Amino acid sequence: MMIITSGDLWFAIEVYGFVSLLCHLLSSSEWGANKVGTGTFISALGYTSADYYSKLVKNIVLSLVTELKGNQFNGLNIQGRVSDDHVNVVSLFCVPLITLPDVTPLLEALLTYHGGRSQEVLSSEFLEAVNETFLKKKIVLSESAILSLWLRHLPSLEKATLHLFERLISSQTSSLEEVECIIKDSLLIMQILKLMGRGSRGYDASSAKLFMMLFPMYERWFAKPKAACHPAIFRIVDEIFKNALLETGGTPEVMTIIQMFTRCFVQAHQKDNKQHKFPLKAYFPHQHQHLVIALLKHPFDLSATLWSQHLKYITDMLKAIIEDKSIRTYADLFESWFLFVHFGEWADIAVEQLLKSEDESSDTFLWLLAFYYNPHNDKEKRTQILVEARAVYDRLMMLFSCTTLSVTDLQAAASTKTDKRQPCTKHLVRHLLISFLLFSSGGHKIAQEFISHVILASSTTNEVFGLLTRTAYRFNQLGLKDQRAVKLVNELLQELRFTD
Repeated sequence: MMIITSGDLWFAIEVYGFVSLLCHLLSSSEWGANKVGTGTFISALGYTSADYYSKLVKNIVLSLVTELKGNQFNGLNIQGRVSDDHVNVVSLFCVPLITLPDVTPLLEALLTYHGGRSQEVLSSEFLEAVNETFLKKKIVLSESAILSLWLRHLPSLEKATLHLFERLISSQTSSLEEVECIIKDSLLIMQILKLMGRGSRGYDASSAKLFMMLFPMYERWFAKPKAACHPAIFRIVDEIFKNALLETGGTPEVMTIIQMFTRCFVQAHQKDNKQHKFPLKAYFPHQHQHLVIALLKHPFDLSATLWSQHLKYITDMLKAIIEDKSIRTYADLFESWFLFVHFGEWADIAVEQLLKSEDESSDTFLWLLAFYYNPHNDKEKRTQILVEARAVYDRLMMLFSCTTLSVTDLQAAASTKTDKRQPCTKHLVRHLLISFLLFSSGGHKIAQEFISHVILASSTTNEVFGLLTRTAYRFNQLGLKDQRAVKLVNELLQELRFTD
């Protein structure tokens, strides 16, 4: 086996180009045919040509990795002998070789390498190619390599997040359990969840420093350099979700994805009980931290008898924030709403509690739902939504104990005197109607007829399907199996799937 010294290797890269070198080595059959005696020499060593050149490539990769890591090699201290220009050339060369298993150690060494410049050392083509190949699950990289990729190349993090988002939107999954599995099984997002839960133990100060230099717009998230690295990544992902929410006009499907992503993240964080991790509230830097702490308490972590009390607590805080005269911009209002969207399970619980609660609680829960479906700063508009929602709610409660109902009765209860009902009010009314069908004495008897003749005849099938899947998920998480509502929601979902 020939010996390649560190100096010779970097000289070869500089003079002949790394591309030519590896292409020369990988063309083993041509090389063996053109070099007299080479085949005989390889055979005398006990190797086949394929094995010989494979080992030679591995040696070259090992030499490069050792150079990049600045370790001891062959008894010589070679730290600092690699120039940033050489590193850039090597990264560019690696683009067509990314899927080769023998090159993986070199990819990871490049991704975790930090030069002396404030600019990025690695070529953008290399970073984009690694990310693309990783998303297609054609290569497996270490967590530290992936984290370094996201820290030093924001477009990779954005593309990875959008890749998952688009998959969840287009997959037409039949249950939130499947959505949860896609998020948790996602190579990219699961790595985010694991890495962010590790805190400062996985922190790379040079990565964070490079990140701040390359993306100064996110520097405010690095107020404490040794304690903000991973929360910053989460907040960037969250910012991408926020943009998707704005671009789609706050559709229920997008809101559900944000809720499920948040739930998966919180679960992963809570599973990691090791020291030196960031508190959950660090990932939600809202100015009203008492609200953050209240929302982080998941409904499943409380007894059902305490849901109503906790909802009142959340609503009172949100109401105080929204009605605060110092809140003068829509941006301030939006941030409070977006925080609540992350924990939208409480909105579903509020609808259920509306149908079971005493009359004095209904105003509180209706206000919360009006805010959830329309975070508008116009007090007059918010009042109008509340008036319409109250009218529908009161009519539904008059029918709640009736054992015999018709679809016409339910349509009349949900009707309005004008045809100018706002889209947000329509969302709220449909939410009330679906819950009425599931939990009222007579509603369950006409539920399938209502779905068949009213919902399927409208353009709201996806929205209703989403409401039912969230309800089914909540029932499953609570371990409910034999109750009437559980059976009904599964039957309605089956009907909607069959129709689709």
